[in-house]
Amino acid sequence: MIFVSVVERLRPVLLASLALMFAVLAAPVAQAASFQPLEIVTKSGVHVFSVEMATTEQEKETGLMYRKELADGKGMLFDFSPEQEVSMWMKNTYVSLDMIFIGADGRILRIAESTEPLSTKIIPSRGLAKGVLEVVAGTAQKYGIQPGDRVAHPLFKGR
Repeated sequence: MIFVSVVERLRPVLLASLALMFAVLAAPVAQAASFQPLEIVTKSGVHVFSVEMATTEQEKETGLMYRKELADGKGMLFDFSPEQEVSMWMKNTYVSLDMIFIGADGRILRIAESTEPLSTKIIPSRGLAKGVLEVVAGTAQKYGIQPGDRVAHPLFKGR
């Protein structure tokens, strides 16, 4: 009898805990289908990255959300063909990123460095972008990547 009353009192807490556990387990940690090489040509040289492609709407909506780490030299390239004004955010993204906005010709338009994890602040391209490369925060500074540098990848003209 005492056991039944304890269970009845704890039932709402247990149900809420189970619901939270299932929500966490069900959170999408989608990984794009393929990795491809991408090169950025800077004044200091050519820097090669291995990038996941985000081409489908779900891949672009999820991006790097829910991931707890991103290795140096890895990233995600978002295909926003055709070239357009692009806005990103860091909702549900735990890793600080550098967002590199790239025009159709492969030239870097803008770099949003060290974005704030879990923020819903809008990060605009400030120009027409065909792609956005997300890499771990500090990458642009580490390799001297700047607006005007060229990105070599099949998504962009000239490669």
